[in-house]
Amino acid sequence: MMSETVVTMDGSSNNASNNPRQVPTAKAEPVQPNPLTNITLNVPYFSSIPGIIKLLQVGLGIICMACASPAYVGASHWFLFVAVTAFIATMLWCFIYFLSIREALKLPINWILTELLNTAIFAVLYMIAFIAQLSLWSVVTGPSTTRNIAAGVFGILNTLAYAAGAYFLFVEWRSSNTQ
Repeated sequence: MMSETVVTMDGSSNNASNNPRQVPTAKAEPVQPNPLTNITLNVPYFSSIPGIIKLLQVGLGIICMACASPAYVGASHWFLFVAVTAFIATMLWCFIYFLSIREALKLPINWILTELLNTAIFAVLYMIAFIAQLSLWSVVTGPSTTRNIAAGVFGILNTLAYAAGAYFLFVEWRSSNTQ
Protein backbone atom coordinates (compact mmCIF):
# COMPACT_ATOMS: atom_id res chain seq x y z
CA MET A 1 0.00 0.00 0.00
CA MET A 2 1.34 3.31 -0.98
CA SER A 3 1.30 6.17 1.47
CA GLU A 4 0.85 9.69 0.31
CA THR A 5 2.56 12.56 2.04
CA VAL A 6 1.17 16.06 1.72
CA VAL A 7 3.38 19.04 2.34
CA THR A 8 1.56 22.02 3.76
CA MET A 9 2.30 25.69 3.12
CA ASP A 10 4.43 26.04 6.26
CA GLY A 11 6.70 23.22 5.12
CA SER A 12 5.48 20.55 7.54
CA SER A 13 4.38 17.26 6.16
CA ASN A 14 1.14 15.50 6.75
CA ASN A 15 0.64 11.85 6.05
CA ALA A 16 -2.79 11.66 4.43
CA SER A 17 -2.90 7.88 4.59
CA ASN A 18 -2.94 7.92 8.40
CA ASN A 19 -6.28 9.72 8.48
CA PRO A 20 -8.49 8.67 5.58
CA ARG A 21 -11.41 10.75 6.86
CA GLN A 22 -9.46 13.96 6.71
CA VAL A 23 -10.96 16.22 4.07
CA PRO A 24 -10.17 19.80 3.36
CA THR A 25 -12.51 22.03 5.27
CA ALA A 26 -13.55 25.57 4.57
CA LYS A 27 -15.32 27.73 7.05
CA ALA A 28 -18.59 28.69 5.44
CA GLU A 29 -20.54 31.70 6.56
CA PRO A 30 -24.26 31.09 6.97
CA VAL A 31 -26.09 32.50 3.97
CA GLN A 32 -28.92 34.83 4.88
CA PRO A 33 -31.68 34.82 2.30
CA ASN A 34 -32.22 38.24 0.79
CA PRO A 35 -35.95 38.89 0.40
CA LEU A 36 -35.32 41.54 -2.23
CA THR A 37 -33.72 39.19 -4.76
CA ASN A 38 -37.16 38.32 -6.11
CA ILE A 39 -37.91 41.89 -7.15
CA THR A 40 -38.80 42.00 -10.82
CA LEU A 41 -40.36 44.67 -12.98
CA ASN A 42 -44.05 44.04 -13.48
CA VAL A 43 -44.93 46.29 -16.41
CA PRO A 44 -47.88 44.14 -17.63
CA TYR A 45 -49.80 45.01 -14.44
CA PHE A 46 -50.34 48.52 -15.79
CA SER A 47 -52.08 47.19 -18.89
CA SER A 48 -54.72 45.48 -16.72
CA ILE A 49 -57.88 47.27 -15.58
CA PRO A 50 -56.67 47.83 -11.96
CA GLY A 51 -53.32 49.12 -13.27
CA ILE A 52 -55.00 51.51 -15.71
CA ILE A 53 -57.26 52.79 -12.93
CA LYS A 54 -54.21 53.34 -10.71
CA LEU A 55 -52.47 55.34 -13.46
CA LEU A 56 -55.69 57.32 -14.00
CA GLN A 57 -55.79 58.12 -10.27
CA VAL A 58 -52.21 59.40 -10.43
CA GLY A 59 -52.88 61.52 -13.52
CA LEU A 60 -56.08 63.03 -12.14
CA GLY A 61 -54.33 63.65 -8.83
CA ILE A 62 -51.63 65.68 -10.59
CA ILE A 63 -54.31 67.76 -12.34
CA CYS A 64 -56.18 68.27 -9.04
CA MET A 65 -53.03 69.44 -7.29
CA ALA A 66 -52.08 71.75 -10.16
CA CYS A 67 -55.52 73.37 -10.40
CA ALA A 68 -56.08 73.87 -6.66
CA SER A 69 -52.69 75.25 -5.71
CA PRO A 70 -51.87 77.62 -4.16
CA ALA A 71 -54.59 77.22 -1.59
CA TYR A 72 -56.15 80.53 -0.61
CA VAL A 73 -58.96 79.36 1.67
CA GLY A 74 -59.68 76.50 4.06
CA ALA A 75 -61.62 74.35 1.61
CA SER A 76 -58.76 74.43 -0.85
CA HIS A 77 -56.33 73.52 1.93
CA TRP A 78 -58.44 70.43 2.68
CA PHE A 79 -58.76 69.61 -1.02
CA LEU A 80 -55.00 69.84 -1.52
CA PHE A 81 -54.33 67.78 1.61
CA VAL A 82 -56.55 64.98 0.28
CA ALA A 83 -55.11 65.24 -3.25
CA VAL A 84 -51.49 65.13 -2.07
CA THR A 85 -51.92 62.29 0.44
CA ALA A 86 -53.92 60.24 -2.05
CA PHE A 87 -51.28 60.90 -4.70
CA ILE A 88 -48.44 59.79 -2.43
CA ALA A 89 -50.29 56.65 -1.31
CA THR A 90 -51.21 55.75 -4.89
CA MET A 91 -47.62 56.25 -6.03
CA LEU A 92 -46.48 53.89 -3.26
CA TRP A 93 -48.95 51.27 -4.49
CA CYS A 94 -47.72 51.81 -8.05
CA PHE A 95 -44.15 51.11 -6.90
CA ILE A 96 -45.31 48.06 -4.95
CA TYR A 97 -46.93 46.62 -8.07
CA PHE A 98 -44.25 47.82 -10.51
CA LEU A 99 -41.42 46.21 -8.52
CA SER A 100 -43.47 43.13 -7.44
CA ILE A 101 -42.74 43.89 -3.80
CA ARG A 102 -45.86 42.03 -2.65
CA GLU A 103 -44.52 38.79 -4.05
CA ALA A 104 -40.91 39.42 -3.02
CA LEU A 105 -41.41 40.18 0.67
CA LYS A 106 -43.69 37.27 1.57
CA LEU A 107 -44.98 39.11 4.64
CA PRO A 108 -48.13 37.95 6.43
CA ILE A 109 -50.05 40.99 5.18
CA ASN A 110 -53.39 40.83 3.45
CA TRP A 111 -52.26 43.14 0.65
CA ILE A 112 -55.58 43.21 -1.16
CA LEU A 113 -57.54 44.16 1.96
CA THR A 114 -54.96 46.81 2.86
CA GLU A 115 -55.16 48.36 -0.59
CA LEU A 116 -58.95 48.07 -0.59
CA LEU A 117 -59.23 50.00 2.68
CA ASN A 118 -56.73 52.60 1.48
CA THR A 119 -58.57 53.13 -1.81
CA ALA A 120 -62.03 53.22 -0.24
CA ILE A 121 -60.93 55.75 2.37
CA PHE A 122 -59.48 58.00 -0.31
CA ALA A 123 -62.68 57.70 -2.36
CA VAL A 124 -64.66 59.02 0.61
CA LEU A 125 -62.10 61.71 1.41
CA TYR A 126 -62.05 62.88 -2.21
CA MET A 127 -65.85 63.05 -2.18
CA ILE A 128 -65.82 65.28 0.90
CA ALA A 129 -62.99 67.37 -0.55
CA PHE A 130 -64.60 68.04 -3.93
CA ILE A 131 -67.90 68.95 -2.26
CA ALA A 132 -66.07 71.44 -0.02
CA GLN A 133 -64.05 72.79 -2.95
CA LEU A 134 -67.04 73.28 -5.25
CA SER A 135 -69.34 74.64 -2.56
CA LEU A 136 -66.86 77.35 -1.64
CA TRP A 137 -65.63 78.33 -5.10
CA SER A 138 -69.10 78.35 -6.69
CA VAL A 139 -69.97 81.53 -4.74
CA VAL A 140 -66.56 83.24 -4.83
CA THR A 141 -65.54 85.40 -7.74
CA GLY A 142 -61.99 86.23 -8.61
CA PRO A 143 -59.11 85.40 -10.92
CA SER A 144 -58.56 81.92 -9.52
CA THR A 145 -62.21 80.85 -9.44
CA THR A 146 -62.24 78.91 -12.71
CA ARG A 147 -59.15 76.83 -11.97
CA ASN A 148 -60.42 75.98 -8.47
CA ILE A 149 -63.78 74.94 -9.92
CA ALA A 150 -61.84 72.84 -12.45
CA ALA A 151 -59.97 71.28 -9.53
CA GLY A 152 -63.31 70.35 -7.94
CA VAL A 153 -64.55 68.82 -11.21
CA PHE A 154 -61.36 66.79 -11.56
CA GLY A 155 -61.88 65.85 -7.91
CA ILE A 156 -65.24 64.35 -8.92
CA LEU A 157 -63.50 62.34 -11.64
CA ASN A 158 -60.82 61.17 -9.22
CA THR A 159 -63.51 60.20 -6.70
CA LEU A 160 -65.04 58.01 -9.39
CA ALA A 161 -61.60 56.55 -10.21
CA TYR A 162 -60.95 55.70 -6.54
CA ALA A 163 -64.46 54.24 -6.19
CA ALA A 164 -63.89 52.08 -9.29
CA GLY A 165 -60.52 50.97 -7.90
CA ALA A 166 -62.16 50.10 -4.57
CA TYR A 167 -64.86 48.13 -6.39
CA PHE A 168 -62.36 46.03 -8.35
CA LEU A 169 -60.29 45.46 -5.22
CA PHE A 170 -63.41 44.38 -3.34
CA VAL A 171 -64.25 41.88 -6.07
CA GLU A 172 -60.69 40.52 -5.96
CA TRP A 173 -60.66 40.37 -2.15
CA ARG A 174 -64.04 38.61 -2.10
CA SER A 175 -62.92 36.01 -4.65
CA SER A 176 -59.71 35.34 -2.74
CA ASN A 177 -61.61 34.87 0.56
CA THR A 178 -64.09 32.34 -0.81
CA GLN A 179 -61.37 29.93 -1.93
